[in-house]
Amino acid sequence: MVVTFQLGDHLHLKKGHPCGTNDWEVTRLGSDVALRCAACGHRITMIRSELERRIKQVTSSPESAKDKTD
Repeated sequence: MVVTFQLGDHLHLKKGHPCGTNDWEVTRLGSDVALRCAACGHRITMIRSELERRIKQVTSSPESAKDKTD
């Protein structure tokens, strides 16, 4: 299963961050994906295939939804 997401999208992951949230923002795309924690701002890099297994839900940001319609 291929999960599509873009810069600025918010992801809800299965496993929680130690600060207590499961929500992350996509800050960089490539074979590795950079994420920023929505609660504390901690940044991590994860291999795309591993990230795709951990995603529960993808929520598009208003900016990326606007880019899709233009």
